[in-house]
Amino acid sequence: MKQYPASAIHNVVVAGHSGVGKTTLVSALLHEAGAVNRFGRVDDGSAPTDFDPEEVERKISIGLAVAALEWRKHKVNLVDTPGYGIFVSEMISGMRAADSVLLVVDAVAGVQVQTEKAWALADEYRLPRMVVVNRMDRENADGARVLEQLQKKFGRSCICVEAPIGREKGFRGVIDLIGMKGYLTDDTGKTAEGPIPEEFQAEASTLHEQLVEMVAEGDDALMETFFGQGSLSEEQMLPALRRAIHDRRIVPVLFSACGAHETGAEKLLDEIVDLLPAADASQAVATNRDGKMETLTADPAGPTVAFVFKTVSDPFTGRLTFFRVLSGTVKADGSYLNTRRDTVERFGPVFSPLGKQTTTVPEVPAGDIGVVAKLKETLTSDTLCGKEQPVTVDPISFPEPAISFAIEPKSKGDEDKISTGLAKLIEEDPSLKFHRDLDSSELLLSGAGQLHVEIAVARMKRKSNVEVILHQPKVPYRETITRAAEAHGRHKKQTGGHGQFADCKIRVKPLPRGADFEFVDNIFGGSIPRNFIPAVEKGIQDARKRGYLAGYPMVDFQVELYDGQYHDVDSSEMAFKIAGSLAYKEAMEKARPTILEPIMKVEVRAPQEFMGDIMGDLTSRRGRPSGMDQVGDDAIVKAEVPLSEMLSYAAILRSLTQGRASFSMELGHYEELPRQLQEKLIAERAKTVKSATAEE
Repeated sequence: MKQYPASAIHNVVVAGHSGVGKTTLVSALLHEAGAVNRFGRVDDGSAPTDFDPEEVERKISIGLAVAALEWRKHKVNLVDTPGYGIFVSEMISGMRAADSVLLVVDAVAGVQVQTEKAWALADEYRLPRMVVVNRMDRENADGARVLEQLQKKFGRSCICVEAPIGREKGFRGVIDLIGMKGYLTDDTGKTAEGPIPEEFQAEASTLHEQLVEMVAEGDDALMETFFGQGSLSEEQMLPALRRAIHDRRIVPVLFSACGAHETGAEKLLDEIVDLLPAADASQAVATNRDGKMETLTADPAGPTVAFVFKTVSDPFTGRLTFFRVLSGTVKADGSYLNTRRDTVERFGPVFSPLGKQTTTVPEVPAGDIGVVAKLKETLTSDTLCGKEQPVTVDPISFPEPAISFAIEPKSKGDEDKISTGLAKLIEEDPSLKFHRDLDSSELLLSGAGQLHVEIAVARMKRKSNVEVILHQPKVPYRETITRAAEAHGRHKKQTGGHGQFADCKIRVKPLPRGADFEFVDNIFGGSIPRNFIPAVEKGIQDARKRGYLAGYPMVDFQVELYDGQYHDVDSSEMAFKIAGSLAYKEAMEKARPTILEPIMKVEVRAPQEFMGDIMGDLTSRRGRPSGMDQVGDDAIVKAEVPLSEMLSYAAILRSLTQGRASFSMELGHYEELPRQLQEKLIAERAKTVKSATAEE
């Protein structure tokens, strides 16, 4: 593939809801441009941008993929992204690599939840966008209805630059409303330019006038010409339309049916090249070593700066690093400084990507996307640059995980392999997180949803040969006391020779929530030697971590050691440690212990129409709503809900809201668990202890 200047490179992220035909559309565009020899399909695993075994098996996109094509002496890098909400981090990564968004909408389903999410992300990253209403040949497809939905949801900036010729099975092509020409696709998939069919001329004229008015609105000189002539020529409209799209005042709407006959593919490629901004129109901001901001332009002769937006761990070729060159030129076999990790990476060959295939290139110029293999330390969000002018680009901000699962190895010999396998997963998908829970000692893997975690585990099995079992994580309950008490711990044992003797007296009292544990040494007069007092505390500490009622750590209480006895010969640290634990147990019998549960601060965002169901569901989970805010058409409800009631909430919320809601939660505080639920936990603990004793 030849090298192109930034003015002839278009980086386009393809986004939208799941099942709208994004990957098939990308396949059609690649085939139409001659980048691939055959039309790839999702259902048989031949799609160029769905090549991961999990994608082929499940027939859904899971990770982003980049595929380059050449069209009319321009290079177009298509960044195909998943449409499932749980993989939104891939869409975010794609946005960071792109200059514009191709938003794909289904001609039957219209605007869906991920359509809205992709639109919001395009707003956040200030990216121009183009909408293609796809699968116009489906039964019940209705382009006019979808256009009305788009305008109602996103405003009148959504305007047709094409009109469909026919609908459902009769969809035969499109009308170019800029040049007022027809483009008909025959049964062989060939598209021919011609006059507008007579039955569509009236509608095309009306839509053309609307487009001309919209374009002229943003340009005073053009508005005068429009009023003077009554219309605008194609030569007058095109530059103004490009500017309006670049400034995000206009979102052009197109139509296609890129399936068997690729209807609309050729015209869509033309519009991408003619209307969407090239890489030279975008700028990036970086921070230098002095903390000052620098603006980067797509100048191939400028300082070399590349941003890593995706990392793939391939079992055959090793780590693949996808980068967008923001400035300068990245050359094969060059050395570049990773400023986030302060290490120098030595490059081997560099490539232009076409899905899982790559083409070797001598260099990747400013504005283009490239791939390099086997970098040692570089990961997603890192900045690579020349050593002479080091700068750092802000990392990608990924959403926090919504759900966690405890994992354990299926085979006992695989414990050591899990951490390595999980680390490779997170290299590919930074929205995954894992850590060991200090309370339960469980290894927790967190993701955006259950399917997200399940796919991650399946990938780990395939790539690292490690199988794990998923469990719901344990709820980190706590125990505490509700009143003050005194206790006496005495350990005396005579076995011939030296015996064991220790005696201690303690007072316990409750502390405020969150105070954890406090030990007070109040020994006077040498009733217990100073060197044995830490042993008393150690005995109590060990005992409190095992709990008293149901095996959960005892917290939020104070222990005061105020008296005791010792023996010159028989006392020892071990004896006082045992005496401390005995005093703790006696104190718990008198101090009315209780069980505490974690209460989470929960925020749920959803369209207003679902708020009734959401509030009712939260209440059924012992939740206490604490407020509601309005954000556009959405509402955000805040509530305090026990963690034990939130373990399966992601799936329930998706069901309640047709997948159009999101939620976040963080630990708020601990409070007393209702008595009937305490009794259940205590009974379960007793059953577990009895079973363990029987096995011994």
